[in-house]
Amino acid sequence: MKLYFGNMVTTVTTLMSLSLVGFVGYSISSRSNINFWGRRSLFVLAYGLVICCFAAARDGLDKTIQYTIDGSCNPGIFSLVSVPNIVGCVGAAIIIIAAIATPIAKSQHMREIWFYVMSGGVMLKIVVMEIARIIQMF
Repeated sequence: MKLYFGNMVTTVTTLMSLSLVGFVGYSISSRSNINFWGRRSLFVLAYGLVICCFAAARDGLDKTIQYTIDGSCNPGIFSLVSVPNIVGCVGAAIIIIAAIATPIAKSQHMREIWFYVMSGGVMLKIVVMEIARIIQMF
């Protein structure tokens, strides 16, 4: 439990991640009633960015970067060139592509597809980071 509720940053990150997963799940389950997929995509983009910032602070990504540059501090949980960071960058690329394509899309059906792509990128980042944190603890 300390892994997810050990301090304020881990608790907020955990609760925000769970709420985003709930939002995406609700959007998928009620997809036939949704008229404005662009708004949902914007919410996933903004809220996902905030979660990524909290997760980076939680995992000490700033310390990892500083340690790699000049070695003046202890590194964070993951090394800079590691599977979680590389997969996180791939997930970020997916999110950026979907964020650019969503406003360009002409139909709500295409915006719905880009919502799923963006949500998939966010879920990829969350799942890989959480699995890596669990593995790191053992």
